[in-house]
Amino acid sequence: MCFINRLSLEMELENLVHIAGLIGEPARIKMLWVLLDGRAYTATELSLFADVSPQSASAHLSKMVQANLLKVSCQGRHKYFSYGRDEVAYAVEAISNLVPLQKEKIVPLIKDIPFEYCRTCYDHIAGTAGVVIMDSLLISGYLVEKDQVYDLTDKGVVFFKAFGIDTDVLLRQKRPFARPCLDWSERRSHLAGSLATAILKKAIAEDWMRKVGNSRVLTITSKGQLALYEALGIKI
Repeated sequence: MCFINRLSLEMELENLVHIAGLIGEPARIKMLWVLLDGRAYTATELSLFADVSPQSASAHLSKMVQANLLKVSCQGRHKYFSYGRDEVAYAVEAISNLVPLQKEKIVPLIKDIPFEYCRTCYDHIAGTAGVVIMDSLLISGYLVEKDQVYDLTDKGVVFFKAFGIDTDVLLRQKRPFARPCLDWSERRSHLAGSLATAILKKAIAEDWMRKVGNSRVLTITSKGQLALYEALGIKI
């Protein structure tokens, strides 16, 4: 029995070393970081982001597709790459938390709009705004933390129905409903999972938040400020 457990552990470690090697290569981690904006990109676009030749990018992308870190979709003559599963995005965001925070603020991608304040993390809201929303959902008792995930309360069912989100549909999906995602700029968790995606989609559809250019930055409109204050009692 001990031999079987040891063999299983060694195999698991080998798989971990393999994945760590794939992610840790500089060009690949650059590609994975760019994909956090939730969009799919061609091999040529990703080669520019990673500052490698198209041939080299294709080789890197092929390895990540084989490992199920990425998936590829064909549209006409073009191939578009995106995350193979949600966990890849969470892992990339988590790795960024290992980078020490600098005393000086990170230079924002868009002038006068702090990248750390409100941005997308793959398919959900991150930054200060994301953490504040997460805190409010917990304090209000709409979600409760349990075993590294968030469970929906009866109070939460009523709230989200009035908010315009059908939690029954989300709970039937295969992906996690609500889970913490450690925010690299805040060093605290914001909300991830199907519920977080639904909140971001509603915020965009209702013009509470707007995506800025080809970046991950989100701006919060005056309409959004009022709506979030009325719904969650938060000022962002």
